[in-house]
Amino acid sequence: MDKTIFTKSHKDLVARLIKARREAKLRQAEAAAKLGKTQSYISKIEAGQRRIDIVQLKELAAVYKKKVSHFIH
Repeated sequence: MDKTIFTKSHKDLVARLIKARREAKLRQAEAAAKLGKTQSYISKIEAGQRRIDIVQLKELAAVYKKKVSHFIH
C-alpha cells in the first residue's frame, strides 16, 4: 500500500488547499499566523511533505472560509 502522502487523493487535497488559500488572499505566513503555526507548517503541507488529519483540515477550512466538504471529493 502506498503511503498517504504519495497518493493521487493527497495530491488533489493539497491542490485544493493551495487554491483555497490563494482565493482567501492569504500568504503562507498569514495563514500560519491565523493557526498559531509557522510558515514552514503550511509550506510542508502544500509541498505534500506533511499528512493532514481531520482536525487540521477543519482548522485550515475555517481559515480559508470553506466547508470541510470543499476539500473532500
